[in-house]
Amino acid sequence: MAITLVNPDGLPEIDAYRQVSVATGSKLVHIAGQVAWDAQGVTVGKGDLAAQVEQCYLNIGTALAAVGGSFDDVAKLTVHVVDWTPDKMPAFLDGVARAAAKLGRTPVPPGTLLGVAALDVPEHLVEVEATAVLD
Repeated sequence: MAITLVNPDGLPEIDAYRQVSVATGSKLVHIAGQVAWDAQGVTVGKGDLAAQVEQCYLNIGTALAAVGGSFDDVAKLTVHVVDWTPDKMPAFLDGVARAAAKLGRTPVPPGTLLGVAALDVPEHLVEVEATAVLD
C-alpha cells in the first residue's frame, strides 16, 4: 500500500479524516471533481446532500478501480459544498458513511472542505476530487 494515514500527536484527532498522509508509491493519480451523476449522467439525490455525497465518493471509487486503485491509495480529498454551513455536517458525514458501507471501508484521507456559491450544474450540491498514489 502506497499511502499511510497518520494523526500526529499535537494535532486534533478528527473522526472524519486523518491529518496526514504519507505517499511512497510511484504512480500519481488525479481524479477530476466528481459530482452526483450516475453512469448515464443523471443526477442522483436531487436536493439531498447525503445522497449526493455518497454518489460522489462511489464515483471516486469507480475511477480508482479503473486504474487499479482503491480508497486505500487516496492521499487527499478536496470537497466543495454549495452554500456550506456547519449544520450540514451530519448530512455530509451520513453520505460518507453510506459510501463507506458500499466501498467496504471508511475513506478517511486528509481532506479540505470548502463552501462554494455554486457548481457547474445548479442541482449539484457537492463535488469531490481526489489525489491518489499507487505502487
